[in-house]
Amino acid sequence: MTRPDGEGLTDEERYDQGMTVRREVLSDAHVDRAVANTTGLTADFQDFITRVAWGDIWSRPGLDRRSRSVAVLTALIALGHHEELAMHLRAALRNGLTADEVKEVILQAGLYCGVPAANTAFRIASEVFAEEP
Repeated sequence: MTRPDGEGLTDEERYDQGMTVRREVLSDAHVDRAVANTTGLTADFQDFITRVAWGDIWSRPGLDRRSRSVAVLTALIALGHHEELAMHLRAALRNGLTADEVKEVILQAGLYCGVPAANTAFRIASEVFAEEP
C-alpha cells in the first residue's frame, strides 16, 4: 500500500512515487532532460534523489508543496546554489507561489542570508520570471 510519506514502501515504490512528485513539481520536460542526461557516473545519484528527495521528503504530509518551496528557496539562497535556485523558482510557481510571494521570500532571506545573496536571487528570479508566459 502506498503511503504519502514513503514509509513502508519498497525502493521501487519510493522511486515511482518520487518520479510522480518530481514530474509534478519540476515538469515533465525538466525531468525528461535529467533522465536523458543520466550517465553511468550520475545514475546512482539520479536514483537517490528520486527516491529520497522526491519519494520520501517531498512526499511527506507535514508541509504542503508551497511551504516546501519556500523552505527550499530560502536554503538555496542562503547556500548560493544559483543553478538550483532557478529550477526551484520555476517549481515554486508551479506549486502555486506568486511572483509577489517569491519577492517576499527573497526579501526575508536577504535579512538573514545577506544582501548579496538576495541581490543575486532577485537577478535570477527576474530572469526566470521573464521566461514565464
